[in-house]
Amino acid sequence: MTKADPTDRTTGTGVHAPGRARISARTLRTDRWWMPQLITALVLGLFAIYATLRAFQNGDYYSKPYLSPLYSPCLSTKCVPGSSDFGEPIGSWFPLSPAILILIFPLGFRMTCYYYRKAYYRSFWLSPPACAVAEPHAKYTGETRFPLVLQNIHRYFWYAAMVFSVILTFDAVLGFRDEKGNWGHMGLGTVVLLVNAALIWAYTLSCHSCRHITGGRLKHFSKHPVRYWAWMQVSALNAKHMQLAWVSLVWLVLTDVYVFLLARGAFSDPRFF
Repeated sequence: MTKADPTDRTTGTGVHAPGRARISARTLRTDRWWMPQLITALVLGLFAIYATLRAFQNGDYYSKPYLSPLYSPCLSTKCVPGSSDFGEPIGSWFPLSPAILILIFPLGFRMTCYYYRKAYYRSFWLSPPACAVAEPHAKYTGETRFPLVLQNIHRYFWYAAMVFSVILTFDAVLGFRDEKGNWGHMGLGTVVLLVNAALIWAYTLSCHSCRHITGGRLKHFSKHPVRYWAWMQVSALNAKHMQLAWVSLVWLVLTDVYVFLLARGAFSDPRFF
């Protein structure tokens, strides 16, 4: 049995499906449609490299009272003394950096995020590269096969992301302590952690899954005024989901860099009081 030719207008799929215009050019667009995809690939690629290097570095992530969000919560006995505010349930059985176990959940949430799917599908897989640009793949199966079928667990990663949002908020509150553990301190690091927690909350709550959880499967909003109000607030955030995804990602890196520099002794944390 011969394999169907995807360019055959009688049997093809996608842009080669019957009834589609017979245009041999990949696209008729004259603008720089590839520029957003290139920028996205560079930024996400750099973040992947940075997060991987920092996770395996296993050091310079705690400068009392500030803990890097890439290592929070630190649950191993190998953690820097004073950084395990939630105990050390992992113990010493995991031989690698404790950040690797932690990053599975926030990275899983971002990797399965609806916006980030669009971003890396277009930039890395060219599926599709852009609107009105033919993709190079012979067929399209969507997210029905492995490994893309795993995107369907996004909602469960959202639950984990909510827990991490609480943890990062707790870390920000601990930023009001001084080096001796006394409350009443506020430095620039405190502000950095507070902004990070706020952006993580905004990004997490603007998620499409959160919007569905708050208002989905309701036939009459009038009978559920509280859920309707929550759905309206989440919907307003959802309109900014793309911007929040990028801003929260960049600020996450800046927060880690700030704690890293403090831990290295590059400068002292400026205090407000």
